[in-house]
Amino acid sequence: MARDDNSQMLKGILQGCLLILLARKEQYGYAISESLNLFGFENVPKGTIYPLLMTMEKKGLLTSHMRPSPDGPSRKYYTITADGEKARQTFILQWHDLKSHVDQIIANQPRLVV
Repeated sequence: MARDDNSQMLKGILQGCLLILLARKEQYGYAISESLNLFGFENVPKGTIYPLLMTMEKKGLLTSHMRPSPDGPSRKYYTITADGEKARQTFILQWHDLKSHVDQIIANQPRLVV
């Protein structure tokens, strides 16, 4: 799904998606990536997700803590904050509004005459 021509739009959408996923339960980076894969974001590189998580944490949308892993080194778990919850709710409202407008344009698309 992720290509250069839509990467900026995807980053904004990804932030909203990460907030939604992390509102459901705290997760560590690789598990977040796997969750995204389940919803069709399998082509989003890990190199996009980790910097975005760090940026979101700096903005106060997330907090993190280290937890021991049974499979090796400790993992950094991310949790949504109160500001992150507000941003999640705003994203969902904005997404529904945007989707509605785009759906209207698609549904009323003029026919091309060839």
